Amino acid sequence: MSDLAARPVVELAGLLRSGELGAAEFTAACLEAIEAREGELHAWAHLDPEQALARARVLDRLPAGERGPLHGIPVGVKDIIDTADLPTEYGSPIYAGHRPAADAEVVVRLRAAGAVVIGKTVTTEFALFSPGRTTNPHDSTRTPGGSSSGSAAAVGAGTVPLALGTQTAGSVVRPASFCGIVGVKPTFDAIPSRGVKPASPTLDTVGIFARDVAGAAYALEALVGPRSGATGAPDRLRIGVAYTPEWDLVPADTCARIEETIVALGASIREVEVPGPFAGLVEAQTCVMNVEITHALAVERAYHYKQLSPILQQQLTAGDKVAWSYEAARAHIERCRGLLPVLFHGVDALLAPSVLGEAPPLEQGTGDPLLCRAWTALGTPTVSVPGLTGPVGLPLGIQVIAPPGRDDLALVGAQQVRDVLAGTFS
Repeated sequence: MSDLAARPVVELAGLLRSGELGAAEFTAACLEAIEAREGELHAWAHLDPEQALARARVLDRLPAGERGPLHGIPVGVKDIIDTADLPTEYGSPIYAGHRPAADAEVVVRLRAAGAVVIGKTVTTEFALFSPGRTTNPHDSTRTPGGSSSGSAAAVGAGTVPLALGTQTAGSVVRPASFCGIVGVKPTFDAIPSRGVKPASPTLDTVGIFARDVAGAAYALEALVGPRSGATGAPDRLRIGVAYTPEWDLVPADTCARIEETIVALGASIREVEVPGPFAGLVEAQTCVMNVEITHALAVERAYHYKQLSPILQQQLTAGDKVAWSYEAARAHIERCRGLLPVLFHGVDALLAPSVLGEAPPLEQGTGDPLLCRAWTALGTPTVSVPGLTGPVGLPLGIQVIAPPGRDDLALVGAQQVRDVLAGTFS
């Protein structure tokens, strides 16, 4: 039973809906797995085992015809996403013991689909850059990434099959890469953000962690409907490689592994020309994010400044300094969004590295989101696909990116790349 949560989500969903596997039985197995790993993983901010089991027992009594697509599946929820029945502390001592009045919209949808909210996962402070206590499931001396640290680590450790995260710069793609799992950052606002503590409202995106692409696609469709599920796309996509300026900063060994993947994809892949203005996207995203943080956290800054971490204090100061360029940064992002048809001309999806390298040691922070910033600014659906390893054997991901609104293409492309990785590096 200890490895039950690591099985494919679609398989688990079928077993739970048919009654071959009980929701309470599965929830208990996940709680057992959590207890076995939590001493070194520190992935959970809040757990209420009795409450989760009580919910699961209610689900077990539902007739087959009333069981939703996520019936009985335990899900971890990042602790910046409001839950009425569990504390939501946003990774900050300012909100110790805070209990929201209502669930976030995505949690309402989770429960309606039959999921068991098993607990709240550790987040960095306000989903920014000051680390929590979570460690990497593959090496406890290294970061799991941020800001969705606990969600990625919990799924990567095989303690729950699904978890929710958010991304403002690289907070789904980066931890998914470091933890060796699938991370889906859907099209901006595909999953509603009502009830999610904002950092940068024009960038914040709710995402999903799973251990397999099909499971992530299944969960996304359960939350937003078939328009963003892996349907309506061809079985084999034309995949492009977009050599953005940031590729020059990727270590040679990581580049070599990605190039091997490109070769293995064969005739289905081609290099695309990146429009010139894309060279300024990282800077524009950083500006917008830092300025919007100063507005989103204005109350916390005014009344609880000493309880903010030094890292966050510095980021707020950085936002003050670039406020004058905010409108220009927004305009530049919009200009680049208008060039997306040029970027995707002749291809269905793009391939790019997820991270600069393997997960760094804990004392070095949560890793650099550099390679994610542009795609977050553009609002494109992005899937981090596992299957590569770095020089010391830790996971590395590859991003598959599709045009906004074509989450189906991103997911089909991710499966195509995952199949190649499994055959090339297994």
